[in-house]
Amino acid sequence: MSSASLLQRIRYSRRCYAVCAIARSGSNLLTDGLRETGRAGRPKQFFCKLFEPKYAAKYQANPETDFAAYISRVIDVTSSSNGVFGFKLMGWYLDEFLERLRKTGAFGNGTDARLLEAAFPRLRLIYVYRANKLRQAISKARAYQSGLWKVQVGQSQFSEARFDPELIERCQDEVRREDAVWGNFFARSTIQPLRIDYEELCRDYKGTLQAVLAFLKVRLPARAKIGGPSTIRQGDELSLEWEERYRSQRETLPVIHS
Repeated sequence: MSSASLLQRIRYSRRCYAVCAIARSGSNLLTDGLRETGRAGRPKQFFCKLFEPKYAAKYQANPETDFAAYISRVIDVTSSSNGVFGFKLMGWYLDEFLERLRKTGAFGNGTDARLLEAAFPRLRLIYVYRANKLRQAISKARAYQSGLWKVQVGQSQFSEARFDPELIERCQDEVRREDAVWGNFFARSTIQPLRIDYEELCRDYKGTLQAVLAFLKVRLPARAKIGGPSTIRQGDELSLEWEERYRSQRETLPVIHS
């Protein structure tokens, strides 16, 4: 079946959403919770080049030879039984992803929003963000050093994290850049997202998931319950200690230019 035929087949039978995020903003916490409901697809980074080989092999579709057909295949295979498909997008590869969509020629040549809506039927956007950029940067620095980007029970770190103010500064710069990418995208987009604050997600996990499901117009079975999170929040006494040390040393750090 051609990629055009596949696209035509899914266009009227699916509802799609994207979780727009920056590293260490709680995106895994959110997407894992949505997946566990069994009614909101299996949102993953299907369109990140780092992970595509794994999904290409698993779903038997080649994004290098036919990206449009790969998208169609992923949507078809990973949608939940109610026709909902979800995926995650990170700010650092958003522009590259949009360019890849445009180059297929299968989704028209309009604005970024029209391009996305053509590729993903009835698309809705969810933006999960973290207001405290310093804590986000500290969390990212710890993940870089430990190798733990998703903390779960039974996992062990690859190496011990140590306080490195220059690494934290670089991570903070990366966070600001990605934040600007999403800010610019939403400013020019006609698709306005549901905004989810990281702290609120951690404080009221079930309530936030219920709000997201309502936004997506997804109903759970009458007796279904939202369970607890499978991802463990990394923030702890060590993160607080690093925050205090960083703030006290900040004036002595070299200036890093963008």
